[in-house]
Amino acid sequence: MTSTVAAIVARTPDGPLEAGTVERREVGPRDVRIDIVWAGICHSDIHTVRGDWGAQTYPLAVGHEIAGVVAEVGAEVDRFEVGQRVGVGCMVGSCRECANCRAGREQYCDKGFTDTYGARDADGTVTQGGYTSAIVVDEHFVLSLPDALPFEKVAPLLCAGITTYSPLRRWGAGPGTRVAVVGMGGLGHMAVKLAVAMGAEVTVLSQTSSKRADALAFGAVAHHATSDPAVFDELARSFDLIINTVSAPLDVDAYLGLLDFAGTMANVGAPPEPAAMSVFTLFTNQRSFSGSTIGGIAETQQMLEFCAEHGIVPEVEVIRADQVNDAWERVLKSDVRYRFVIDTATLKG
Repeated sequence: MTSTVAAIVARTPDGPLEAGTVERREVGPRDVRIDIVWAGICHSDIHTVRGDWGAQTYPLAVGHEIAGVVAEVGAEVDRFEVGQRVGVGCMVGSCRECANCRAGREQYCDKGFTDTYGARDADGTVTQGGYTSAIVVDEHFVLSLPDALPFEKVAPLLCAGITTYSPLRRWGAGPGTRVAVVGMGGLGHMAVKLAVAMGAEVTVLSQTSSKRADALAFGAVAHHATSDPAVFDELARSFDLIINTVSAPLDVDAYLGLLDFAGTMANVGAPPEPAAMSVFTLFTNQRSFSGSTIGGIAETQQMLEFCAEHGIVPEVEVIRADQVNDAWERVLKSDVRYRFVIDTATLKG
């Protein structure tokens, strides 16, 4: 038997979000029902609703940065209890059988992981995300939230945090490494904070100088405005790792030229158009051009514990549910420092 919960829904690709409801399944033996308290806004929410990454089924509630409290557990759940603070990120299912899933890399499931919203779930229904008052999720895809992390700030870690933590770990950010972060929005500011905590020397590359003070306050050693083409000559061969967080097209060859020998440019932003580059730029100094998407469940839990240990949280602006449309417009204008979080207590179904 399903239940109806309050939600903020999109009814068309280009119309405003509206108050509404979505259905949640009955709690199964391995399920956790979560009363959502905070829901982060990610640029991916906007891309999805507007059909930038493919056609969607409406009405749709998005949101994959979810923090809440356990309200009910299934009979076979052994990792969570009622009243516990928990989180849900970008996925709520995977095959659990392929080599990647068995290795804890559910985000690379051979059959494709089940997105928290806008995906076809195992029962054939379309998943609905965190702009809602409650959600039911298989316990495997639920994260424990450390008490040291402020509840109202933790939700964006479930996307922006793990999306940048995973490639930083994968390519060895740490003492003695030089890391450049391209763009300093919701993802970029987390990349800076995490890389600094890992011990890397961090430089921020963004179009303008408007966030230089913030970059330095977060621990970066330098900030450069890439609108000045001389920057690319000045910084040639300066970095071991570049984390590209922007979704706009870039002159990939220019950025690859900033890598030192065997350096890697890892992309976590998702431009709508294919990237163009010369393979000869990769030949030079054995450079690599790669990509990364979120992280597995175990790695996400590791990221949360790392953030708790080092006091790392996103910079957030808490909003009411009736401010979401304005918030989306501000996201599109890069007018947020650095993540909006919805107070779901203000939802009306």
